[in-house]
Amino acid sequence: MPASTPEQPGPRRIAVLADSDTRWKWGALTASRLAPDHVTLDGFLLRGRATPTPRQLTEVGVRADRLREVTAVEFLREMERSVRGDGSGAYDVVVLALVGGGVQAVLHGLAHAWRGVSERPVVVTGYVGVVYEKLADGLLLRHGADVVLANSAYDAERFRAVYEGVGADAGSVTECALPFLGGDPYKEPHDPYTVVFAAQPSVPDTQADRMYLLDRLVRHAKRYPERDVLLKLRSKPGEHTTHIEELPYQKLAQRLDPPPNFRLVYGNMGEVLDRTDLLVTVSSTAALESLHRRIPTALLTDLGVREALGNHHFTGSGCLVSWDQLDAGALPEADPAWVARQGVAAGGGSYESAFDGARAKVAALLASARPPLAPYYNRTTAPGYLPRVLARHHLAPDGSPLPGAPAADRDPGPVRQIVRRAARGAYRHGVQRVAPVIRRMGEL
Repeated sequence: MPASTPEQPGPRRIAVLADSDTRWKWGALTASRLAPDHVTLDGFLLRGRATPTPRQLTEVGVRADRLREVTAVEFLREMERSVRGDGSGAYDVVVLALVGGGVQAVLHGLAHAWRGVSERPVVVTGYVGVVYEKLADGLLLRHGADVVLANSAYDAERFRAVYEGVGADAGSVTECALPFLGGDPYKEPHDPYTVVFAAQPSVPDTQADRMYLLDRLVRHAKRYPERDVLLKLRSKPGEHTTHIEELPYQKLAQRLDPPPNFRLVYGNMGEVLDRTDLLVTVSSTAALESLHRRIPTALLTDLGVREALGNHHFTGSGCLVSWDQLDAGALPEADPAWVARQGVAAGGGSYESAFDGARAKVAALLASARPPLAPYYNRTTAPGYLPRVLARHHLAPDGSPLPGAPAADRDPGPVRQIVRRAARGAYRHGVQRVAPVIRRMGEL
């Protein structure tokens, strides 16, 4: 189905609210997939511990017509002004690229901001990658959006089962795919042959396990000196992404003596995959990007196949192997049926049509009357939980701003901006430097 028709125009103005670099990438690319003919894409970065730095935004490579940092309350006031005619114009679609609690808070805030409004934007949310933990918790916190995107048929079935299981409307669940899959299919080995380990900020979470993986990667480099062995990192020390990284691989690597063919690399994952012959990871979403391009992909079993690691998601894929097997020359072959069911379909044109259903859903919503947003969690169903979720973003149980919440019409002066940057830097330093020392001293 085409993105729009003369009788049913597609969305023209889109707002994306994101709380990290990876979610900004997902949200902005999702917006472009839903509305390839959009006129304006406005980006809002939710102020917090993972607010991306300029370097991270440049690395993501996704551009917006306007991009600024806001609090949840500031964003909500902007959305209220836009629908009531005293802003820069109403948005057609609002994409919430946030953690579950952030989505729930903003949904209730939007319901309050748009009360009494006859026409409001279509609200879309979803997940940035593999959903391997907190399935019910994360899904119910996202309930209330007009469209909850599922990145595969497998996810769509699970999402609907959760909503229906608690008596919530599952009509919002819409199957699509990850918006950042792409690139040329893998055909033949590069010169030099390149092995890439895709690191994750929070998996595994212990120093011993991280040192084990790093040591095995270095040993692989020494075993195969003719290969390039790359450690692909998401962020530099002092930066945060979707998850907090207390033990950066950059710091741990200083304890080893890697050979010349071992290097740390940053940059866009797609560009790194352009030269990859074997992608190795524990459970990173990069594995799906690699599988989409038919690159041999290994999900490590060395630390076990466990829910806490997320590699259990890949059971049945044919890609679960150990470093010993890789060192011996094993090259995993993905099961085609598993790959297709996960929304990863290289070739055949199926990926190009993966967003047709979502575009049609948004177009139908724009062409019809939209009722007020009604999340499953409210003051009747979750009176002991919801107020805490909303309060984290300075919102009262009815979605209104709490007294003392930041004002959207008061831009921070230069002194406040300097203090804010310093405080954020101190927080990140505390997480990555001070906290590990305290734990070691207290044997925690």
